[in-house]
Amino acid sequence: MAVTIHEVARAARVSVSTVSRAFGSPEVVNAETRRRVLAAAERLRYRPNRAARGLITGRTGNIGVIVPDLENPFFHGVLKGVQSRAREADQWVFLADSGEDPTIEHELVMQLSKQVDGILLCSSRMRTAQLEQAAAERPLVFLNRKVPGSPSVLMDSAGGGRQIVAHLAGLGHRSFAYLSGPRTSWSNRERRRGLRTAAAREGLEIVELGPYVPRFEAGGEAADTALERGVTAIVAYNDLMALGVLARFAERGVGVPEDCSVSGFDDAPMSTMTTPSLTTVALPKAEAGRAAVDALLGLLDNGDGSERRNDLATRLVVRASTGAPRANRRARTPRKRARMTMSDPV
Repeated sequence: MAVTIHEVARAARVSVSTVSRAFGSPEVVNAETRRRVLAAAERLRYRPNRAARGLITGRTGNIGVIVPDLENPFFHGVLKGVQSRAREADQWVFLADSGEDPTIEHELVMQLSKQVDGILLCSSRMRTAQLEQAAAERPLVFLNRKVPGSPSVLMDSAGGGRQIVAHLAGLGHRSFAYLSGPRTSWSNRERRRGLRTAAAREGLEIVELGPYVPRFEAGGEAADTALERGVTAIVAYNDLMALGVLARFAERGVGVPEDCSVSGFDDAPMSTMTTPSLTTVALPKAEAGRAAVDALLGLLDNGDGSERRNDLATRLVVRASTGAPRANRRARTPRKRARMTMSDPV
């Protein structure tokens, strides 16, 4: 039989209303009294009625999370952090997948708003007008999307791009292709910005291809185009695309890294399971998920929706898929003079 609030009140030697306030409005309860109530609840394994608590606080105890693609392993790491921090804060998580479609993402915000206190948008693809309408429905926190006037948790994608280029330059590469991600992706713009800045500094030629839907199949398609441009290295928007490149190169008998180096972003678990293992930029996924929940809870508690940023560092993880280019590559593979391709607008 479930433990009741009356049993907790007797064990803590307080009234039932004090137990209710200790869970629903802790700021109005003396710290020592609340400590005694929580200790009794823990000892008796009491779990407060969420519906009843909602009547007191006006909150559901639910938060929403929307991701653009659940098949992308990057979001698995983020969601682990979200779930871990939400559990600690006694919050339930409602999860939805927008399928890389900004219209569906907007519809999901409207639907979830009826069931949650606030929403965490991961790598939002929505346009400005959609974001403004969504923000009017429920408190929003953005992960990997900088939105003026709103709290956000950002990962240093530009810094990761600079690290990749410095690594390739150190290996002796003079050109590389960037397989661009979604046109509306903030991360894509930041990665491209870092790559361009470092390429100009290092004197490397960058060929930009895309945009592509950031999935395995797109990497395979882009690999052929990149080879035609005669580059000695490929940087993919994410690890899924990079793995698609590796698979296509294996089919064609293209040596990695002998004929072409390959790198990605995210440091997804399968990046160590390929042959060769994948050089990539490690992103603090779980840390970002936890930080985003903290930002959302802070927004719900104090009502301040002003712009706040939590910037998290990234780091390059060098594995076997990058190496020095073959000295005779130009002789074996005729290549056109490559210039920066503006396939994806700034």
